[in-house]
Amino acid sequence: MRKLKVIQILPTLNTGGVERGVLDFNKYLVKNGHDSFVISNGGRQVKNLIEDGGNHIHLQISKKSIFTLFQAKKLADVINEVSPDIVHIRSRVPAWVLQTSKLFFKNPRPIIFSTFHGLYSKPWYSKSMAYSDAIISISNTVTDYITSNYDVRDKEIIRIYRGCNTSKFNSTHISESWLKQWNIDNPEMINKKILLMPARITHWKGIEFFLELIKHLNNNDIFGLVIGKVAANKNRYLQTLKNSAKRLGLNDQNIKFLDARPDIENLYKLSALVFNLSNKPEPFGRTIIEAAACGTSVIGWDRGGVSESLKKLNSSGAVKFGDMNELIGTTKRLLDSPDIINLPKEFTKDFQTSATIEFYKSLLSNSS
Repeated sequence: MRKLKVIQILPTLNTGGVERGVLDFNKYLVKNGHDSFVISNGGRQVKNLIEDGGNHIHLQISKKSIFTLFQAKKLADVINEVSPDIVHIRSRVPAWVLQTSKLFFKNPRPIIFSTFHGLYSKPWYSKSMAYSDAIISISNTVTDYITSNYDVRDKEIIRIYRGCNTSKFNSTHISESWLKQWNIDNPEMINKKILLMPARITHWKGIEFFLELIKHLNNNDIFGLVIGKVAANKNRYLQTLKNSAKRLGLNDQNIKFLDARPDIENLYKLSALVFNLSNKPEPFGRTIIEAAACGTSVIGWDRGGVSESLKKLNSSGAVKFGDMNELIGTTKRLLDSPDIINLPKEFTKDFQTSATIEFYKSLLSNSS
């Protein structure tokens, strides 16, 4: 295989799905003998990137500001110095800056790829993502959105699903020591069927639907667990949710809110069912895939990327959006008779990374 030199560009290297994908791909590139560079404004994950053999270049390209455009020449200088085969844009602000940077590119110019990770809400601003030479979308749902909102008739577009790290998310047993500590910390959940909703505490994640579900199940053997990051500006909303739970008659014996945890895979395995009930269509449905990889049945609204993921899994957990009666019925059915789910290889990290490299190579061969 020809040795490649690849630059990935994103705003920061902190925690998040995009950042995790960049780190995983960096590791894959290095492992397979390629040169990997990442340009960002830095963050907690830079240390891990370097430890995995990647190179980090610090540049302030994270803020949606006219002053960020002043970094365009610096970004071009870095790209000219590294002289990569591929520049892979992972976010809208860097894509916006790169549009100006192109004016300063020297030959041979790299091929520019962009990955659309979402159904971006501001097409006028997101348009810069569509100016790349080739586009990767993370689902058919996102592909349809791109082709409906941008003029990409002359672009190479390929769908590559976000891959699940099966070394972390799998059906191996939970360790006894972990389970013992969990039961010490959460005695109210012992011997109960846990219904898990992994979701950031924000309005559009549909946590209210989940609270309604727990109320209507009205079963002492059921425990609802909401787990997700609480941003500083979302503490008031978290309290609103807790107040709503009380008004619904829920208490600490059947509902609990926990902050995001690094051992989420064990909670997937511990749970009887995992839910994704977002108020607006999701581009993919990462939590659905992760839970399925752990062998747990999943339930979500029958629309957007979640619906697409459920169909690929042959899951029977798709529910008409907003239909509480169907949601309750599907939950009861899957509690009694869980789905048997096998994760398709196209939902794995190995498939995602190798498919991306193949896409790179196909365009490089066409351009030579």
